[in-house]
This record gives sequence, structure tokens and C-alpha cells, in this order.
Amino acid sequence: MASTADIKNGVVLNIDGQLWSVVEFQHVKPGKGGAFVRTKLKNVLTGKVVDKTFNAGAKVEIENVDRRDYTYLYNDGESFVFMDQTDYDQINVPEATVGDAKNFLLENQQVTIAMNNGTPLYIDMPASVVLEITYTEPGLQGDRSSAGTKPATVETGYEIQVPLFLETGTKVKVDTRTGDYLGRVN
Repeated sequence: MASTADIKNGVVLNIDGQLWSVVEFQHVKPGKGGAFVRTKLKNVLTGKVVDKTFNAGAKVEIENVDRRDYTYLYNDGESFVFMDQTDYDQINVPEATVGDAKNFLLENQQVTIAMNNGTPLYIDMPASVVLEITYTEPGLQGDRSSAGTKPATVETGYEIQVPLFLETGTKVKVDTRTGDYLGRVN
């Protein structure tokens, strides 16, 4: 058991059998009354964010979370298969754990997987990825970047909004957190 003094950003706490990652914390010492720690916690599995306050010195249970680099290999229909870059062991990660990251996963892509007691918790993607547009309506002469957007399907099958002048076969940079178009890649 640890105390509230050990709470830091990124630490994973076990509260009532659920894992919560500390997004923000603030140690508060009011002029009157006891000190306390105000935290913003994110549920590791569901992504729900809550605010929780702990009295200073209260006992908290900190979970050991191992973050390792993996290479995405393929999707076998039920789960996604990743290979550990240090010992080449392969792990299967269920689609529910992969979540929205599946929209941006390409074969041989590097990701970081957080594990707790051998169970994958979540996948950290790079901030942006380069994907090729596999289908979009043809642009018209005179279309400019400020004129608007159109839907485009990228090589993972995910649909994003791109400027009107982009064509099929163009490589684009996509934000993995929001799915937004960031720019063209030459």
C-alpha cells in the first residue's frame, strides 16, 4: 500500500477493483483544516474520467503497469496480434482493448501496449500516422484547401474528411486521437 504522497501523473491506482490512471493531481493545503489531494482519474478500460479527492496520508493501492513496445502483425478476425520487440513473443489483444486504434493500425507499425499482470490494458498509438487514400471522389479544377472538405477512405478502411483537391493514392498525415487530416505527405 502507498499513500497519497506517491500519486503522480501516469500512475495507475486500483480503486474498488477497477484500474484508474492519474491524469492530473494537485496537493491542496488550505489554511484551515487538513490537507488533501485532488485528482482527475481516467478509467483504464472504459476511458471514463472522474474527479476524486483523497485526504492527505490516505492509503491508496498502486498497480504495477508495464509499458512495452510492440509491432502490429495482423488481425486474425477475433483479435489483433502484436509482437514484443525485445523477445519476439506474440500476444493477442482483443478488439475491445484495441478500440479506436484499429482505424489507424498498419502492419509492422510500432505501438506501446500497457500490461497489468499479463493482461493488455490499452494501446498507445503515435500522435499521428501516415496513411494512403484508397478512395475519394475526384476533385474539380480550381478546388482549393479553403473551399471545404470531402470524405476519403484510407488504407485501413477508416473514413476521414480531407480538402477537395486531394486525390486517390495521396499519402496524408492523420491525427490518431481525433481522426483529423493534418496534411499531405510527399
